Order: sequence, then structure tokens, then C-alpha cells
Amino acid sequence: MTPRPESSGSRPKGTAGEKIPEQPTAAQQKSATKKTAVPRQAAAKKAAPAKATAKKAAAAKTTVGKTVAKKAATKKAAAEKTAVEQSAAGTATAKKTAGKKSAAKKSAAKKATTVRATAAKTTAVKAAASKSTTAETVAGKAAAAKAPAARTTAKKAPAKKAGTTERAAATRTAAEAVAKKATPAKVAAKKATAKKTAPATSTVAKSPAKKTAPATSTVAESPAKKTTAGKAPAGEAVAKKSALKKAPARKAPARKGPAGQAPAGDAGSAQVVQPEMEVAVSPAVDAVDRERLLAGTHHAPHSVLGAHPVPGGIAFRAFRPYALSVAVVSGELRAELHNDGEGFFSGLLPLREVPAYRLVVEYEGTVLETEDAYRFLPTLGDLDLHLIGEGRHEELWTALGAHPTTHEGVTGTRFAVWAPNARGVRVTGTFNFWDGTGHVMRSLGSSGVWELFLPDVGEGELYKFEITRPDGSKTQRADPLARRTEVPPATSSVITSSEYEWGDAEWLARRAEAPAHEAPFSVYEIHLPSWRPGLTYRQLAEQLPGYVKNLGFTHVELMPVAEHPFGGSWGYQVTGFYAPTARLGTPDDFRYLVDSLHRAGIGVLMDWVPAHFPRDDWALAEFDGRPLYEHEDPLRAAHPDWGTLEFDFGRNEVRNFLVANAVYWCEEFHIDGLRVDAVASMLYLDYSREPGQWTPNEHGGRENLDAVAFLQEMNATVYRRVPGVVTVAEESTAWDGVTRATHHKGPSGFGGLGFGLKWNMGWMHDSLQYMSHEPVHRKYHHGEMTFSMVYAYSENYVLPISHDEVVHGKRSLVSKMPGDWWQQRAGVRSYLGFMWAHPGKQLLFMGQEFAQGAEWSEAHGPDWWLLDPGYGAEPDHRGVRDLVRDLNTVYRATPALWRLDTDPAGFEWIVGDAADDNVLAFLRLDPEGVPVLAVSNFAPVTRQDYRLGVPDFVPAWHEALNTDAARYGGSDVINPDPVKPEPQSWHGRPASIRLTLPPLATVWLRPA
Repeated sequence: MTPRPESSGSRPKGTAGEKIPEQPTAAQQKSATKKTAVPRQAAAKKAAPAKATAKKAAAAKTTVGKTVAKKAATKKAAAEKTAVEQSAAGTATAKKTAGKKSAAKKSAAKKATTVRATAAKTTAVKAAASKSTTAETVAGKAAAAKAPAARTTAKKAPAKKAGTTERAAATRTAAEAVAKKATPAKVAAKKATAKKTAPATSTVAKSPAKKTAPATSTVAESPAKKTTAGKAPAGEAVAKKSALKKAPARKAPARKGPAGQAPAGDAGSAQVVQPEMEVAVSPAVDAVDRERLLAGTHHAPHSVLGAHPVPGGIAFRAFRPYALSVAVVSGELRAELHNDGEGFFSGLLPLREVPAYRLVVEYEGTVLETEDAYRFLPTLGDLDLHLIGEGRHEELWTALGAHPTTHEGVTGTRFAVWAPNARGVRVTGTFNFWDGTGHVMRSLGSSGVWELFLPDVGEGELYKFEITRPDGSKTQRADPLARRTEVPPATSSVITSSEYEWGDAEWLARRAEAPAHEAPFSVYEIHLPSWRPGLTYRQLAEQLPGYVKNLGFTHVELMPVAEHPFGGSWGYQVTGFYAPTARLGTPDDFRYLVDSLHRAGIGVLMDWVPAHFPRDDWALAEFDGRPLYEHEDPLRAAHPDWGTLEFDFGRNEVRNFLVANAVYWCEEFHIDGLRVDAVASMLYLDYSREPGQWTPNEHGGRENLDAVAFLQEMNATVYRRVPGVVTVAEESTAWDGVTRATHHKGPSGFGGLGFGLKWNMGWMHDSLQYMSHEPVHRKYHHGEMTFSMVYAYSENYVLPISHDEVVHGKRSLVSKMPGDWWQQRAGVRSYLGFMWAHPGKQLLFMGQEFAQGAEWSEAHGPDWWLLDPGYGAEPDHRGVRDLVRDLNTVYRATPALWRLDTDPAGFEWIVGDAADDNVLAFLRLDPEGVPVLAVSNFAPVTRQDYRLGVPDFVPAWHEALNTDAARYGGSDVINPDPVKPEPQSWHGRPASIRLTLPPLATVWLRPA
């Protein structure tokens, strides 16, 4: 590697330009030894037998060493200077004269009875990785290090007086050690490796590594020189400071240190106190972290990988499976990291702080320069995590999921997923060839959220999360908050961001002018994939708005748009709650469709399914290895009707997932309302369950209190954040207060659920049942058409003829009618006229607007060929469609038909008990009292001069609409002239009129 300019690999704290003392050569030290005045005596007093030294090391402290230090401190200044120079790990230069050294040694020999000196940076010192600054050893350690007894030099022991023979032997040993060249760095490294941990990896010459094994170095400069025993091998730990300051050799007690520690200094020097030395560490990933990273179970990979300040410099660690090499590049610096095997690379650089850097990664056949994903701070803040834990992050989609972004000045994608039971999570996708080994996510505290920012990963990439379950098994899951998906049956999530520019500002500004229950509201329900099979979102945007506008509907309701794997579910088994189905295009394509409908003056509702989700093993079911989105109680988790799983509405994070999802569709896609599917299945614990299959709530009741709280929170949040939207409940029971405000408690003690509207399933069932009877039998079922008015004002109702009523053997609307083809069409026309006049909003499923005879099929959609001019019965079908258009036109222009839909003051019966005649008549009134008279004759006979009581303040009535008109395919029995009241009371009214009632028809009249 190339070290930093003007810096020494063995001096990580040194500054550029600082002068580095040179090590004395072997010849210079040998010359100095020969010139010593009393070499034999000095050496004898310095040395002690190696064995005696090893045994004495057990004694912790000695008073002899202290005495020697005190006496040495009182001598001449020259002795002090020599001691300091020698104690600085052999850093005195060759310019010092041999005479000064000789004088110092002679002075020490005369005054001290026992002199203990340290060998400067012998190979034994390196093997022991010394860190004690006061521990001492004998000069003969250089020779002892080569012997099997070398381990004894790691201990401290005072030198004792020896016999003449032993002193002479020690003197010869010391002289030989000084005269010989220092042990080569590689030999020292091997010895140290045998005693210490695995070798650290570094690319810097003389990199600090004191307590660890010697570093394996790739040295770019400063080749090893021939040195004495005081020369440190390349990569050996060095002192923190470049040179020791002068210090008096006063009271410096020998301290017992860890085995293998020895002081630095030349043989014969006086003992000095050295500054505390910085312990360099190995940059390699330790065995435990290594195993967890490889297994994908590491909770904090950023604490291991990346760049981290450590004693001795900055440790760089990278985990790049399949890479041949990895280098760190920072400005002019390029440092090759050591290959530690299994994709791990590490190195220790002598830097003061972590620099801005990039990685150059070499794979077979290619070299990639990239940012290090593990150098970045988290992309989620404490507030995000707090709100997620509280279940109140109303913009959850902005925190979790995959988001292309610029983080700390670097472009990439941030990933985040909630998986609190996971042992580990990794990101896998096309950007890493579906091998997430090197992309381990970090766990953010106790939130259960895992996060990772990946540089250079952008839009269009496929991805999943690889989760290690609590039992150690692994599973790949689609992102629960993915905002785009692959086209089914493929299941991957897709990184995306929106660039769409909306053009519906005018629509949004006026949609909140009046609440939905006080405005005209007629809905055309469609299944987008089958309305015109094969069309994309953008192609639908060219055809659908014009068609719906021509028919006069105020809104469309889209059957579930969220991604679902099985087309036969019609979208009601959702796996991608935040992604429009990719079958028809991208999320921005769907935005274009909504925008086009708004610009045509048409509101957009969509079916939303928070009640349950499918069991697909790549989606939400046991997402992190345990029940997470579903309830932990299997009896409450399993939906008995559909084989799906119900959400755990009592868990904060799950409730947050759903509430935020409702807000998401309204804010991100400008959806004007949500029709919530299967509300009844959410409200009751015993829904479709037999006794013993459910557990009562805390009050002993059957109500699902968690679901109640969820629905209240969802409605309150949506209405607060998105003015002008409406929520609609598909609820089929008599639950009290579905459309009542959440803070208003009803007789049951519950606050309202907070919906804006509710499907009137009772009206739908009863009225269709009545119409299916032969007219001759209808008088026995007359109450089925009138009972709805008993409860009509208990909720804000929608009258739905939905997809559920024209599939699975229920037959289409026209096919439900008895009689021949003419009677069937007449029955449909009369029924639609009654429906549009009845209190409540209207919903009609596609295909029923032109009297399609066949049931709906998601495979081929409506039978558009029935409207082909070449088809013989085309006028019959076109006539029904024209009627629907006129119903909507008159409806929207007549406030009496919608302004007081939820107020009893807007409705008055004229006759509701004419069962024998199959006739119903009632008034609809606007706030000013202006009436509309609606009369339905469900008998296949014409009734002449049929008398009906009417208000006496209306001077005349004229037909506003007659479903038997010829242009609709009827018999054209009409009342062409205005009808004037007669002063004859009838039906409790002061006046009455006589009408001709067409067969199987509904007539609307309004004041002339």
C-alpha cells in the first residue's frame, strides 16, 4: 500500500514534517561497546543468569530496583541524558560519542550494587507485546529470546549479585547480543504469532500493534535496516509519542504487568518512567462477529464494518463476498486491505480521524469503485422510531420501505423494514445478484426496525428482505411497504419514486365544499383489469373518464387496486398494500388515470381491504418467523370463510401499518374515498365461528374491541388529514353507529365508527328478492320494498348493486327479473328508477348499465359486443344505458333527490301499502320543500287514472322521467301533458291527481 505522505507507519500520532530519530546501526553500537572503560564489570552488574531472572519474576516488586533508580538520578547530567536517550527504545543517533556512553556506564557501575537494564525492543519484547513502561529485564534477554527459556524474559525480576564466573558468562552473552544483528522482522513475527492471537492485517509499514500479534504488512517504503537488538521489526507496536521527553530516573517502581511485557531501553541504561504507550489493535473482524455476519444474524454490522478509530489509527473493515481485493481510496491515499478470507478485508491506517473515502473492489473480470455502505449514519431518526413504536406514524410509507435518496451527499437507496422477531435481516436483489450476504441490515434499538443505506442502488431494481427467523431458518419476503411490485405471478418488490406532476388542483379545491351525504353521489363500480381487458392505466385514462362522464356518474369505485397475487380474488387478497397492481402499469401510470378522472369531474373511490391477508409464504404471513401482522391466537388469526389471516388490530405497529395505508392512498394518489371491505368480519369475534371457536372480549361480549378502536382511528385520521374524502363501510349487520362520529356514544356504549357512508346491504337484499318474484306473487312480499324506510335514517346509506350480486350463480341484474325478455328489461328499468329515487346514494356495477345478460367474469369483463350496432338486440341494451344516463342527469339536477338523503324531512310516503296493485309512491323534498313525486308500478299491466294524494301547493305536475319511454325500449305509455291536482283528498292529502301508470315502470314528476 501507499502510506500517507510525510508520515511514518510506526508513528501513527506523529505529524507531517516532524524529524524522526534514526536507529543506531549494529556497527555503531558495537564500537560503543568496545570503547567502554570497564566492559566486563558493567556487563557483570547488568546481567544475571536467565534462569534466575525467570524464577525471580514471580516477586512483584523489589526495593533493589528502587535504590538503583534513586542513585542513578543523583549522578551527573551526562548519565541522566544517556539514560533518557537509551530508554527511548534505542532512538539515540549515531552522532553520540562512544566516550559519553562509556562514562555513563562507568558511573553506573561504581555506584550501583545491582543494575538492571532493558534491551531496547528485542524480539522477545515484540513477542510479548509489552505495554508496561516500568517493567525491567536483563540485557541478556536478547540471547535468551532465541532459547526455549525465552518466555521467562516476559517477567520482571531484579538482577542479583552473582559469582565471578556467572558474571563473566553474562558479560560475554551481553557482548555477543550487542555485536550481533537484530533478529529479522519475519522471525520475530513468527515467534510472536505462536504466543499471541492471529496476526493483524495492515498495509502500513511499522503499523502499531502492541498487544496483538505482529501485523502482516505490505510495505511501500522504509525497508527494514540492519539493527541491533533495539531495532523493532516492521509492523511492531511503537510508542505513542515520537520521542520520549527527558525525565529524571527517580522512584520508578517495577510494576507487575501481564505476561510477556518488558520495558524498552538499551542495555546498561538507568531505569526511567516512560509515558503510557497506545495499544494498537488488530483491524480484522473477530471470530464472533465474523460468524454472525456470515450467518446474517448480526444486529449491528455498522459497529464492525466500515471505518472506526482504534488505538494505533483507523481500522478499515469491508465484507465483500466474492471480491478478489479491496482497497481504500481517500484523496491521494490508496491502501490495499488485507484479504482475511470468506469475503472479509481489513487494514489499519495511521490516520488521526476517519477520512472521506471510497472502496475499490476487484471482482473477477471487473473493478468497481463505490461508497462503503457501512460508513453512513442511520437514515431514520429517533422521532420516526418513537412514532412507529407508538403506532402513530401517519406517514409510515416515508420511513419504511425502499426509497431512492441522497444521504450524506451520496445517492442511493435506503431500506427499512419492521421485523422485531428476526435474528437478522439482509437486503437481496438484482443489485447483488440475489445474494444478500454482504448487505446485512442493522437493528435500530428496540423498535424492531432494520435499516440499511445502499449507495449506487436506484430505481427499477428488484429486491426482497432475507430474514433469519428465531429458529435460524431463512425466508425471503417482499417488502410490506413496497410502493411498486413485479407483475404477478412474480413476487419481488421494485424500488421506485414518483416524478408525477398533478393537474387536478381545481378538483381538490372544490371536493370538500359539501360532505358526501349532502351531495349528489352516484357511483359506477368497475374492475379495472377486466373493464376493457388488456388496457393499461394510461390507456384506460383515454377511455374510462369519457365513458363515465357520458353516463353522468359522479364517482367511480375501483375494485381493489393494491397488488394481489391471484387475479381470481378480484384484488381482495392483498399482498402489496402500498403498491398499485403492476398488471396495468407503474404507480405513476395509476396516478395519471386518477388525474384524468378528476379533470373530467369524476371522483375516485377504491376498495380497501384491511380485514385480512393471504397466507403466501413470501408476503405477510409469519413475516419474521412468528405471528406478526396476524393475531398470535390461531383462533383469532384464521379467517374461517376465506382461508386467510386476520390482522392483529390490537398491536400498535400493525394498526399503524393500516391507518397509514389509508392515508397513503388518499394523499399519494389523490383517492377521494375508501370503501372498506368486510367490516362486519372485523367487528365480531364470533363472525362465521361456532361456539368454542372464539374467545369473548374482556367484557364477556362478542365485539372485537381492537377492531373497533382501529376503525375509529383510521376514520378520524383520514378525515383530519385529507379534507373532502369519504370512507364507506361494507357492513352487513345492525351495528350501531357505523356512520356516527367517533366521539358520540350510542345506546350500545360505543362511540361511532366514524365512516361517512355505509352500504345498505339490507335494502339490496330485500329489494332484489322482491324483484325476483313473479309479479303475481309480489303482493305477498310488498314489505320487502318498504321495510328499508324503517331504518333509512339510522345511517348514511349507499344503495349498492355491486359485483357481489352478479357473480357465482346469482345471475346478472336483468337475468334476476322474471318474465320474457321485454319484461326483464322493463323490470330492470323500473327497479333502477325506484333505486335512484330512494333515499341514499347509488352504486351500480359495470355491465349492468346496459342490461348484460351474463354474469360478470374477471377473465373477459363486460359483454361490450351487446352495444355493437350490428347486433340485432343492440337497441334493447342501448336503451337501458340511455336510461341510466338520464337518471343521473335528472338526479344531479334535482336537489330533492340527494340533499336530504340522511334527513327524514326529505321523504314522505304517498302510498306504501298498495300491495295488491304492486304500486309504491313517495315524495322527495329538498331543504326548501320543493318536491319530486316518484311512482313505481311493479305489475305488468297499465293502470289508467290511478289516483294519488299530493300536496295542494303544487299547481301542476309534469313527467321528469318515465322508464317506459320508447327511447329506453319501453311501451311508451306516458303522461305527456302537465297533470293538475284535483281538490279531492286522497291518501291523507288535501288534493289528488290521476295518472296513467305504465307497466313495470317508474315515473318521476316534479312541479311544472
